[in-house]
Amino acid sequence: MSGKPRLTYLNGRGRMEPIRWLLGAAGVEFEETFLETREEYEKLIKGGSLLFQQVPLVEIDGMKMVQTRAILSYIAGKYNLYGKDLKERALIDMYVEGITDLMQMIMMFPFSPPEEKEKNFNSIKEKATNRYFPVFEKVLKQHGQDFLVGNKCSWADVQLIEAILAVEEKIPAVLLGFPQLQAFKIRMSNMPTIKKFLQPGSPRKPPPDDHYVETVLKIFKN
Repeated sequence: MSGKPRLTYLNGRGRMEPIRWLLGAAGVEFEETFLETREEYEKLIKGGSLLFQQVPLVEIDGMKMVQTRAILSYIAGKYNLYGKDLKERALIDMYVEGITDLMQMIMMFPFSPPEEKEKNFNSIKEKATNRYFPVFEKVLKQHGQDFLVGNKCSWADVQLIEAILAVEEKIPAVLLGFPQLQAFKIRMSNMPTIKKFLQPGSPRKPPPDDHYVETVLKIFKN
């Protein structure tokens, strides 16, 4: 077995995508196993690999880790993306929680019933432009550094650039009126490891399509 982390999930974004982003930002190569059937998922449960009968599953440093937040915390700490002290870590946690709330809306959007699509789209737009992005615009301006916490890239920065690009896929002009976030996006996108992760052929997954939605429903719905 190689020393690379092994990720087990579906061949799509979902809850694994922030993990892929964080490993990519850390410059860590990883291998992936993609679930395609409910039988494969049930086999993992029966084999004891899924502590709470849920994916993502990340095998790293001899551990079989589940629960997205725990996995991300471990990776951030291991690869020096989690601040220099307890106060910085608290800020990173706070910012990550906020970004995760926004990303949860985006992640669930493809599963919206047709009659709710427009309402859910408008909710994402309203909350991104009026609740979440103004916070990070203000933080960057007041902090006066290139990054959200301290003076180096952290887990929070990686989550934020992921969120910015995900919202822009739906609302291309969303950063109008947010000059700090526009500059942040350019800086982060040009960091060597993230620039590599954004290139075609990287492990970054495309926006979810109908096939992805169908696969999720087939595997996880009883």
